[in-house]
Amino acid sequence: MAIKSSSGEGRTRSSLTIIIVVGLCCFFYVLGAWQRSGFGKGDSIALQVTQQTECTISPNLNFETHHGGSGSLSDLGGSEVKTFEACRDRYTDYTPCQDQKRAMTFPRDNMIYRERHCPPDKEKLYCLIPAPKGYVAPFPWPKSRDYVPYANVPYKSLTVEKAVQNWVQTALDTGCGVASWGAYLLKRNVLAMSFAPRDSHEAQVQFALERGVPAVIGVLGSIKLPYPSRAFDMAHCSRCLIPWGANDGIYMMEVDRVLRPGGYWVLSGPPINWKSNHQAWQRPKEDLSEEQRKIEEIAKLLCWEKVSEKGEIAIWRKRINAESCPGRQDETPINVCKATNPDDVWYKKMESCVNQYPEVSSADEVAGGELKPFPQRLKAIPPRIASGSVPDFSVKSYQEDVKLWQKHVRAYKKINKLLDMGRYRNIMDMNAGLGSFAAAIESPKLWVMNVVPTFAEMSTLGVIYERGLIGIYHDWCEAFSTYPRTYDLIHANGVFSLYRNKCKMEDILLEMDRILRPEGAVIFRDDVDVLIKVKKIVGGMRWNIKLVDHEDGPLVPEKILVAVKQYWVGGNKSKKGKQ
Repeated sequence: MAIKSSSGEGRTRSSLTIIIVVGLCCFFYVLGAWQRSGFGKGDSIALQVTQQTECTISPNLNFETHHGGSGSLSDLGGSEVKTFEACRDRYTDYTPCQDQKRAMTFPRDNMIYRERHCPPDKEKLYCLIPAPKGYVAPFPWPKSRDYVPYANVPYKSLTVEKAVQNWVQTALDTGCGVASWGAYLLKRNVLAMSFAPRDSHEAQVQFALERGVPAVIGVLGSIKLPYPSRAFDMAHCSRCLIPWGANDGIYMMEVDRVLRPGGYWVLSGPPINWKSNHQAWQRPKEDLSEEQRKIEEIAKLLCWEKVSEKGEIAIWRKRINAESCPGRQDETPINVCKATNPDDVWYKKMESCVNQYPEVSSADEVAGGELKPFPQRLKAIPPRIASGSVPDFSVKSYQEDVKLWQKHVRAYKKINKLLDMGRYRNIMDMNAGLGSFAAAIESPKLWVMNVVPTFAEMSTLGVIYERGLIGIYHDWCEAFSTYPRTYDLIHANGVFSLYRNKCKMEDILLEMDRILRPEGAVIFRDDVDVLIKVKKIVGGMRWNIKLVDHEDGPLVPEKILVAVKQYWVGGNKSKKGKQ
């Protein structure tokens, strides 16, 4: 009997132990899931706010183009919102920082009047920029490369003066016209960043963007280009009218700054081959001869090697490192830039100096690191990351960022199934970080303008270019250097948290509305309290909106706000139009 009793007690204790162990395992599993969700990180009100905003996984928005209907704003609830009226029709192509009337008040020397001159707060427009009457969604790529709806860019001068052009991994096209060079390089998997001033051709940059080609309004004047050093594999100028030999070679020195070691500079048109073409160009031989002499002289000073000249095209190559140009300082003195950060360029004056090459350990090593061909370049570890030259980013954290954005983009595609269908050609990432959103969404059907805000904690634009992507520096307290209606999709990750207390939220949102095409989409990603404020403002901007849960669940404080801009055009003569 004693033996049987002891055996029963042992079985009971054993069963109790198993129950306790299983219970503890379940407890810690639930605790771990709770902490991972984000709710256990200190935001005790996240669940309550989530319930109040009625987030769902399906946003119930129509992302198709249809050019009709006023849509609904059923997700706004009963909160009061400010309604933004339409601007007058004369503002259809308004570019705030390149406004023609304001430009004419600035000096013409060195193209200063063509540079960015943004309006003060008291002159900003707080109304919605109308699309021209008859506006339609651009043709899908690649048809858009060759055909642009006239109503979208109604300028006869472009039709006549650019009709003779053949309409056409990272390259810079200076004075790009309608970006035909960039358009046809895309066939060869080369992504070009084109820029041109707002000039007598009216809307060249707008025309390029309607074609689905990357372009911004810009000029080589007195301010440094808004790109990092060692960004481009090639720079190109075709009849771009830039006085390359003027101002002690300062423009060629700026090209040298943005060219990678081993990169190429291509110059076609005047003054190349002036002996055969001076009569056709209707310019004196002496002027053309002197112009080419200055260019050759500055190229030698920069230690560029001339690798080809054929017909009207000449090509120079930048040396791969400082060691490959011995004795330059002995032959002809040249100023070396003293700036400790060559990527600090926002509103900084161009200098008559050259940037130092990164150090190398051998004469045949490419300064700054050699890059793989595209598309391998997109997934490889960028040299700036591998060398540790970007603080706070290691190889491990870079790889984690890549995986995170692959996960985010998969979630975006569940919300908007048209992301893979060619519906969106021109995409902007307003706070690009390392460019991982662009890398995750990469497709021959689209391109992404990666914007690194000047307020960002870290300058990462150099990494973005090393991945074979393109981008630009910008301050979102000001208008972007583009025409209205030039982007199909805008991605805004943490933008409003970054700009908290720096400028008004409605200024940024109205600028987003200006550059977004009718029926274009916006994806906001930010903390829920920020998105609630965004949601209230855009409720008065003719956008259809919906707040969506984070892909990891409703307890995560970070949310996604998706929006579609309604289709509407100008032509309303009522008194509601604002100045």
